[in-house]
This record gives sequence, structure tokens and C-alpha cells, in this order.
Amino acid sequence: MNRRLLVGYLVAAVALILAPRFLDAYQVDVLNSVGLYVLLALSLNLILGDAGLFNMGQAAFYAVGAYTAAILNTRLGVPMLWAMPVSGLLAAIFAVIVARPVVHLRGDYLLVVTIGLGEIVRIALVNDVFGVTGGANGIFGIARPFLFGHKIRTPDEFLYLIWGFVAVTVFLFHRLEESRFGRALTFLREDAVAAEGSGIDTTRYRLMAFALGAAWAGMTGSIYAAKMTIISPESFSFWESVVVFLMVILGGSGSIPGVMVGAAIVVIMPEIFRDLATARMLVFGLVMMVMMVVRPQGLLPWRAPRFRAGDVPRDLPRPEAAP
Repeated sequence: MNRRLLVGYLVAAVALILAPRFLDAYQVDVLNSVGLYVLLALSLNLILGDAGLFNMGQAAFYAVGAYTAAILNTRLGVPMLWAMPVSGLLAAIFAVIVARPVVHLRGDYLLVVTIGLGEIVRIALVNDVFGVTGGANGIFGIARPFLFGHKIRTPDEFLYLIWGFVAVTVFLFHRLEESRFGRALTFLREDAVAAEGSGIDTTRYRLMAFALGAAWAGMTGSIYAAKMTIISPESFSFWESVVVFLMVILGGSGSIPGVMVGAAIVVIMPEIFRDLATARMLVFGLVMMVMMVVRPQGLLPWRAPRFRAGDVPRDLPRPEAAP
């Protein structure tokens, strides 16, 4: 991570810590929504931006995590923060099960399959196929989370919880980006045939990317359930997947800071144009169209790391001089 980016993160962190002193409850709640969508966009960026897999069904993993946490809490009394890792684990398992037969597909074909996946999950929730999701009414009475014995209930408290998880996510994803796994995903995105020819198990890495992205979406869903205390299938519609997909493309596919900026713009702009009522989405769509024409690579596009002559990655052996 370069120094300029680190300074930007620190400035953003200080601004968020001080935000409740200068913003009202509504504005803080908007920041909470931004944080949740940043987490969702980062989870999709791992699949779309890093591995190059077109996924329009991220709302399905989001729903699996939210409903898992809600069911564990309302039926078994499991605290929401304890249910969070379980939600991520089940979302990852679900992703592996459904992605294994179709992970070899590419481009538009995979996109169409993931759209169908998202709709299947939503319809299953509406019809209460498993008898525990509450059908179209959803699940009520979800408990607020407790942290160190303190019940989190106000927008200010949720601000620190959500953005604290965002900070952990950004740190881990930057480390992941610099690891062997992250570089393998980059090779896979740039040229899958060349990556396979270099010895990379493309199927395995694709499944791992799906599983990790789904796990993060599932944990985000558990936070959403704890914040809202009620969930229903309408909260996980196809539109949610479209919005998250747009955030990644707008900010810059593969770029962590770009995805965060894209998520902030997509969430905040409709709030700025709220006074325009129905026309606000028209204005929002127009801005997006102009953006795609003027800067299709995104606001903060991903940039390949630069090496000086003679540089060798730390975990690779330095070639020996010829005799």
C-alpha cells in the first residue's frame, strides 16, 4: 500500500470518527448504508474485479447470511455477533455448492446463470420453501447486537460497528491482494488460458474467490439484519445485485479505494436528489451514462504494481547468475 493511499484512509477514518459530532441521525444513518454497501461492493470486487468472474447474484449470498443470522437469533437465541461468522461460513458453503457446476463458464454465460441464482434464492424465501424464513413477511424481532456487554442501538453506535468492520475488511483485502492468492487471481482475470498454462488451478481459484466473496457478503447480511431487526425477501431483490455490480464498475473494477468511492457515490447521490422525487433516478442514471462514456475504466481504476529493474517479489527465488 503506497503512502498516499494510507494517508487517504487515515483522513477518512478521522472524518468518520468525528462525523456524529457534526451530522444528525439521518445523515449518520446514510453513512451506515454507505458502509454496508461498501462491504457488499468489496465482496463482489473479489469475484468480479480480482478474479474477473461476472457475478450478478451477490444478493443471494447477502440473503443467505442475513437469514442465517436471523434464524439463529430468533429461534436459538444466538447473539447476532456470534452468528456473524456462521453466516459467512454458510454463505461460502452455499457459494461453492452452486458455483462448482458453472464456474467453468465465462463472461455473459456466467452472468446469466448468477442472475438465475439470485432469483431462485429470492423465490425460495418468498415461498418459505424451508419453513423457517417467514415467507413474504420475512423474520421479525431480530435482537440488536451486543459488544463488550453494551447493546448497540443508535445510528452513532452502528456507525462505529459497521465502519470498524469496513476497516478490517480493507486491511485484509489489501493483504490478500499482495499475496500469492491475490496475484493468482490477477493472472486469472487477465488471461485464464495463460494462467492455466502457468500451472494455476483455475477451477480451484475461481471457487475460492466465489467462496470468500460470498462469505463477506453473508457476514454483511448478518450486520444488516441486526441493524434493521426485520428482514424480508424484498430486501434481497435482483436490483440489489445490479446496484452492487454498478458500484464496482463505476469505482474501478479491481481497485479497493475505487470500489469504496463508487459505493459512496451510488448511495449518496439519490439522497442528494431526493427532493426531485421520481426524477432523481433519471438524474442518477444520466450521470452514470456520462461517466461510462467519459471514463469507462472507473473513477479510480486498478493499476498494476510497478517493479524496478532487478526487483523480484519477496516470496520468489532470485535467479542465479549464469556461470
